Amino acid sequence: MIYLDSAATSLQKPRSVQLAVQNAMRTMASPGRGGHRPAMRAADCAYECRETLAELFNVSEPGNVVFTLNATHALNIAIRSLVSRGDRVVISGWEHNAVTRPLRLLGAETDVAWAPVFDAASTVESFRAKIPGAKAVVCTHVSNVFGFILPIYEIAELCRQAGVPLIVDASQSAGVLEVDAQRLGAEFIAMPGHKGLYGPQGTGVLICRRGAEPLLAGGTGSDSRSQEMPDYLPDRLEAGTHNIPGIAGLMAGARFVLSHGTEQIGAHERELTALLADALHGVPGLEVFAAADPTRQSGVLSVRHGSAGVEELGEALGRAGVCVRAGLHCAPTAHESAGTLGTGTVRFSFSAFNTATETMRAAGTLKSLLNREM
Repeated sequence: MIYLDSAATSLQKPRSVQLAVQNAMRTMASPGRGGHRPAMRAADCAYECRETLAELFNVSEPGNVVFTLNATHALNIAIRSLVSRGDRVVISGWEHNAVTRPLRLLGAETDVAWAPVFDAASTVESFRAKIPGAKAVVCTHVSNVFGFILPIYEIAELCRQAGVPLIVDASQSAGVLEVDAQRLGAEFIAMPGHKGLYGPQGTGVLICRRGAEPLLAGGTGSDSRSQEMPDYLPDRLEAGTHNIPGIAGLMAGARFVLSHGTEQIGAHERELTALLADALHGVPGLEVFAAADPTRQSGVLSVRHGSAGVEELGEALGRAGVCVRAGLHCAPTAHESAGTLGTGTVRFSFSAFNTATETMRAAGTLKSLLNREM
């Protein structure tokens, strides 16, 4: 099997992640729920994970690293903390439904900063025109469909100049690109634990610049007499029992990223993306969405064929042992931006564990399928 669907979930994890999850299940209870050794081990694990993530993302205070169920959960907290019905919110043309659906549910006015794929300059100018007077800006760092690396630091500077708060969706960049919380100055940065951080599914992170409004209310193990949620982080946003096995695995994954370096991991994924794009270049009827400037594309490559449907092609690749994702990838806005809304794409996405040999085998498999017309 060749697994090329890490933009959805990284399947190949460091061995340390599995061991950390198993150890937590054997030895840890719940933090803040007792003074006995299993509870204290859990509390230490949660704090050490916050410290590790704070180091990785340059967060000054580990308590501002909040654990969530996933990036969608984190984005809902962030959006509901800043946005009310009728507010104008500027978003990029590459957003996931985890951004657009909460905005729709709240009754916000979404103002899209449209720009062509891989065009950073046009993206900046589109945001420059729309940011003034907005209630908030929500922007993905990397398109989950096309791997387009948006100029997030330039967009953050525009937000600072206009005094408009920024929410960054780092779902496809955390662990792969530099995500510097202090340099960005964003109000919130949301990310999953199970993609580029190599943690288990069911883990996520919200980095908060300051306080936020709870999405859930309940027990925190602190201030139990009060019927209000605590007014300090992270307790204010972490109602209920923590996923300590998941947090332990997330810490191991984040330490793997720290030890290897996001620059090295990101460069490896971009090399494989360029290798696949080159191998597929010139295949009759195949449209390959590759950036002319490779620094504008992460480890994600989308393709579509003029006559073979993307779902059919994705299923055929799966039967041949190449794991990809086909369709709209929960991001219809991105497909509208790229002109692929009517067809969708087949998406290949890489991790630190993929190799050049696997990449060339995947390219050969796709070519063979197309030659046989599946």
